[in-house]
Amino acid sequence: MNDAQVLQGRAGETTAAGSVTVLYFARLKEAFGSGQEQIALTPSIRTVQALLDHLQSRGGAWQRELGGSRPVRVAVNQEMARGNTPLSASDEVAFFPPVTGG
Repeated sequence: MNDAQVLQGRAGETTAAGSVTVLYFARLKEAFGSGQEQIALTPSIRTVQALLDHLQSRGGAWQRELGGSRPVRVAVNQEMARGNTPLSASDEVAFFPPVTGG
């Protein structure tokens, strides 16, 4: 499906804006049972925070892992991102726990 085609969101919203590829790493990949998915960009999903809110609304492991009690970092197109970072069609959004080294 290309950006010009209409995509259907989880809540029945439609958009011609495309989708983002969402990647999950480390404990997130294990908790969600998948390392990647496509999420349609809808009028309500236009920033990193809106995407996080959408994912948390799934409940269960999604709420537990992304709900704020466990630290998670976000990168958009391999650049560290904040909640107000805008999302565009074909972006790659990666969620991963912070890492420490020694």
